[in-house]
Amino acid sequence: MLTPAFELSQDSEFLTVAIRIPHARASEFDVYFEGVDFKFYAKPYFLRLTLPGRIVENGSEQGSYDADKGIFTIRLPKETPGQHFEGLNMLTALLAPRKSRSAKPLVEEIGASAVSEEGADDEDAEFDWEIEQIPYEEVSESALLSQCHYGFGNLRAGVVQRLQDELSEVIDIKDPDFTPVTERRQKRLAAELAKFDPDHYLADFFEDEAVEQILKYNPWWNDAHAEMMASLGKSQEQGDDAALVSFSEEEKYQLRKFVNKSYLLDKTAHRQVYYSLVDILLAYCYEIRVTEGEHNVESAWTIRKLSPTLCWFETWTDVHEILVSFGRRVLCYPLYRHFKLVMKAYRDTIKILQLGKSAVLKCLLDVHKIFQENDPAYILNDLYISDYCVWIQKAKSKKLAALAEAMKAVSLSKAQLGLELQELEAAALLVQEEETAGKAAQCGPMQAPGSSPEPSDSDSTTSSDTEDSASEQEELVGTQPSLLTSLQAPLLEEDSSLLIQDSGLRRNMASQECEVSQGRTRAPLIEEIGDELRTVLQVSTPPDVSAGSHSSMQDEEERGQVPHD
Repeated sequence: MLTPAFELSQDSEFLTVAIRIPHARASEFDVYFEGVDFKFYAKPYFLRLTLPGRIVENGSEQGSYDADKGIFTIRLPKETPGQHFEGLNMLTALLAPRKSRSAKPLVEEIGASAVSEEGADDEDAEFDWEIEQIPYEEVSESALLSQCHYGFGNLRAGVVQRLQDELSEVIDIKDPDFTPVTERRQKRLAAELAKFDPDHYLADFFEDEAVEQILKYNPWWNDAHAEMMASLGKSQEQGDDAALVSFSEEEKYQLRKFVNKSYLLDKTAHRQVYYSLVDILLAYCYEIRVTEGEHNVESAWTIRKLSPTLCWFETWTDVHEILVSFGRRVLCYPLYRHFKLVMKAYRDTIKILQLGKSAVLKCLLDVHKIFQENDPAYILNDLYISDYCVWIQKAKSKKLAALAEAMKAVSLSKAQLGLELQELEAAALLVQEEETAGKAAQCGPMQAPGSSPEPSDSDSTTSSDTEDSASEQEELVGTQPSLLTSLQAPLLEEDSSLLIQDSGLRRNMASQECEVSQGRTRAPLIEEIGDELRTVLQVSTPPDVSAGSHSSMQDEEERGQVPHD
């Protein structure tokens, strides 16, 4: 038998079931529905659903078949008109047989507290997110080894030992089957400290143009969250989260492929499942933002590297330590290492939790797809993600909302990450200020327009050189020594960077560059001299020019035949 593709929708009076059966005979089908049970058969398709609300057969039911699309549509009346059926997009839960919807064990110890999929506490009671404190007791080494579990709800053990070759490229922890929880954390913290690169962090801190662009990206949950908040702002009762989050055909196909399971989780394991969910969502939100929703070959690496749950099989005691761990890893491993990205992923995760289990399931399905297409990261689907995709469909949205409130109640600062970020930033800013001051000192003090620069060592050297050049110039020109002297003085007063060397005038380039760097400009000095300068101005001769050509130029000058530029 084949399970057909199907989709459920509702209005106040009817529940509508649309079933796609392209290769079946529309004239040969059977439909059965009563209470919460619905069955449909049209060879070779068979569909059995356990509905979240009761339906009734009262003569108003309707059915139709679209031969072009191969879709059979059935409208079933609700037993209680106006009732809202929740979880109509949780396809795996709907496909589960009615008898397996409870995780209560078949064999139960008399007097022991029963546990369910929602934990030992009552689903309507307040959920305390503070872990129970147990006094420390010394345990033997053999007892420690028996506690080395991991995976969804810490229900797995011995898996890594069998798949050591494949998992060595996926996880950071070595021998998790023989590494206690406390030792895992110690090794993780040491590895993060060794990996932290101050230069990389400071580079992203000062040159944050790419980070600012990433922060502007608008993921799909922002619009859904804005719509939800708008409806709440109008004092409307929040409806099913399925109205805010929709699934693609590919995602629906993923849901139909999952095998329904029941999980025996005690109160501690139940809390760990929620905490690890937060850790995985934080890593996923970072990945979505830095890639702007377009996954690449590094996406699987990024998610598992930023989630200690996935790469260190970490367990948690409160929300704050999850945020601290995530913040440290963001600043140690990925390409973009900025504290603003940590806080943005934190706020994104809160929005997803507030949207409810449909939004969480959509994120988990995307993570599942990313890991499934990456070898050997697909093993993490078997250990964590597949179970999460099945479990979240039966979770209570009220618990997710309470978890979101617990996250909003905590705060995170750079000092709490234990990487001395504030000291690094202060030292880097100090060095930057010193470099700026040094550059300003090299260029000299700023001069007011029209004022003469203060004499310096370079100025005195220039003056002496100018005097020597002036005497040589008199010998060369001969006919107008007084004119040259009268022209030289105002030139030196106007700009000390103008030099007369090698029988001519030239610009002091070092002084000119300094003035440009300070933002000052001077009018061309040649315009201030006028036409008389042309009779005495000579261009210095390059060293490679022959002496003969130089002497011929002198002869022309003595005859008053200096060529004009």
